[in-house]
Amino acid sequence: MQKWEYATVPLLVHATKQILDNWGEDGWELVSVVPGPNPEQLVAYLKRPRA
Repeated sequence: MQKWEYATVPLLVHATKQILDNWGEDGWELVSVVPGPNPEQLVAYLKRPRA
C-alpha cells in the first residue's frame, strides 16, 4: 500500500508560483490551498510518496 508524507506551507500571494514550483521540484504534489491568517497569505497542503 502506498504511504504518503504531507507538508503545510505558507504562501505569499506575490510569490505563490515560485514557492509551489520549488516544492514541486522536490516531488511534492499540491493537494489544496486555503486562506491564511491574513489577506496577503495562503496556506498550501502538499503530499508526496514516502520512500
